[in-house]
Amino acid sequence: MKGSENTTTLLRNLRAVLPQHTIERANLLIERGRIARIFDSTSHQSPADQDLDLTGLTIFPGFIDVHIHGAVGVDVMQANPRDLALVSEFLLTQGVTGWLPTLVPAPDDDYRRSIVAVGELMKQQKEGAKLPQARVLGVHYEGPFVNESQCGALRTAYFRTYSNPSALDLLPVPEEKPAVCMTTLAPEIEGGIELVRELAARGWVSSIGHTRATVEVLDKAAEVGARHMTHFMNAMTPLHHRSPGPIAWGLSRDDVTCDIIADGVHLDPFVLRLLLRVKGSNRLALISDAIAATGRGDGDYDIWGETIQVREGRTSNARGSIAGSVITMLDAVRMMLNVGASEGDVALMAATNPARLLGLDQDCGSIEEGKCADLVALDGNGKVALTVVGGVLAHSALQN
Repeated sequence: MKGSENTTTLLRNLRAVLPQHTIERANLLIERGRIARIFDSTSHQSPADQDLDLTGLTIFPGFIDVHIHGAVGVDVMQANPRDLALVSEFLLTQGVTGWLPTLVPAPDDDYRRSIVAVGELMKQQKEGAKLPQARVLGVHYEGPFVNESQCGALRTAYFRTYSNPSALDLLPVPEEKPAVCMTTLAPEIEGGIELVRELAARGWVSSIGHTRATVEVLDKAAEVGARHMTHFMNAMTPLHHRSPGPIAWGLSRDDVTCDIIADGVHLDPFVLRLLLRVKGSNRLALISDAIAATGRGDGDYDIWGETIQVREGRTSNARGSIAGSVITMLDAVRMMLNVGASEGDVALMAATNPARLLGLDQDCGSIEEGKCADLVALDGNGKVALTVVGGVLAHSALQN
């Protein structure tokens, strides 16, 4: 596909999933990389540089994955800028327009190398040298300030506690601005509440995960800025009727949002339905938690210093723990539609809510006039037909 941010593009005769409703037959005009007009397809419109008839397709806001470790054989912990670009190119085919490379606890040198690569690709994308691709939005540190008792597949040798602000110097950030910085933490670790307070002061997104925190500790964490939860229900104390912990707390608080891995493995489809009903689509975000094996099929993979097996879509390490997933955001969207979510629900969970979590919702995450034209069009079988990033027609499976 051709085009640039300066190209005027008209997308005609599509179904458009907007924040409050779906237009069954709409036109969408893109100018200077943004959504200029959304109007009825019977209305007259002046010719555009590009004119595409999308009859039979449904357009959603581009998906945003805030928790992804890699794909197509690339582990972001070991990746150079070109490797990360391969992931960004793959994600386009899955409807993802923005993502946060997610790092696991590791030696300091690994962190520094990873952040240099992330920053370099962000710079290249900003300059337009590496487009079309799904945009790298910043970085997500899953740990190292988490609870050893809920380590999941993370390596406890690199876990840390928090004593003073200098401890955060061990978590480098991309030099390219703006860059979203997010971290998953357990507020019950030594210094955990002060850690959340310091992260809030620095403008980081704090997410509670890999935790055994009590309700009292969680309340304190929320007071100082932690109001999101990482892969809800996974790697946290199970729900118990006499000992309410993270799950009961997350379900009970309307001011707390949760992200979920909707793969049918991390969470049973029945539980996905339950969360949709109890928590609601306006407080849930979909993530992939995808590892390097994603897109490669079953096999044994050397990831994070150990062998991770993938068998019939399920990952496991030598300890028998689930070690991330091999789904994409598109798979998660399909799963949620299958368990009863509406198209409006999945637009919220896959785009609007992740954008709001990252503080980007004024610019992207929904189909509204004036917002960045980050879009994905799905056909009747839930396959990606078209992905638009910043007004650029970045990926197309349309027949010429």
